[in-house]
Amino acid sequence: MAENIVWHEQKITRAERSVNKNQKPCLLWFTGLSGSGKSTIANALDVALHKRGYHTFLLDGDNVRHGLCEDLGFSDDDRVENIRRIGEVSKLFTDAGLIVLSAFISPFTGDRRMAMIEYLLERQLIAK
Repeated sequence: MAENIVWHEQKITRAERSVNKNQKPCLLWFTGLSGSGKSTIANALDVALHKRGYHTFLLDGDNVRHGLCEDLGFSDDDRVENIRRIGEVSKLFTDAGLIVLSAFISPFTGDRRMAMIEYLLERQLIAK
């Protein structure tokens, strides 16, 4: 990373956004093979939560590949980068106070674990 890039602390915290939305932000990660029902289940849950007044956002693998990850193919390296990007976006959305539903083919256990561990570390839910 370039030396001139500095992290700027937000004035409104994740906790304040959570209180404002009256919900606990979290990430629900749906994973499985192509056609296994990840998106269908995630969509059904998204609708159910929305009907109950929760603030949610669904990140779907195919949809994300139309924009954020359109430059990626399906090589092992590209799949790793795809999941890394989704992990970063998920962190931003939960910081905004949302319940994030993430439906992706994530074939590598290490990538799923990396995304989960970075998410937990960032929120100080586990220690290094």
